[in-house]
Amino acid sequence: MNQPMMPKLEIGQRVRVTQQTPRLKGTLTITIEGVVQRIGQQKTGSWFAHSKDDKLWMDRLELKRDDGELVVMNLDQYSVVKPIDGPSRRAG
Repeated sequence: MNQPMMPKLEIGQRVRVTQQTPRLKGTLTITIEGVVQRIGQQKTGSWFAHSKDDKLWMDRLELKRDDGELVVMNLDQYSVVKPIDGPSRRAG
C-alpha cells in the first residue's frame, strides 16, 4: 500500500475504513466496518505506460461485513483504514 500512515493489516483483522470523495460543494464520506478477507494491489483494465504490464495498479481491500456482504474497496489518498477491537473471524 502506498499510504504513509497505512497500518499493517492481516487477514481476519477487523477494520473500519473511511473514504472521502471531494465534490464541488462539500465532501461525500462513507464508513465501512468488516473483517479483512484480502488485501493487495490488483491491476485494472486501464492502460498506464511504463508500469508493470502497462496497466494501472490500485490498492484494494476486500472486507466481509457482519451481515456477510463482501465489499471491495479501492484505497486512495482519501482512505483511512483503522484496526478496531471486536470479534473477528478468520477468512475462509
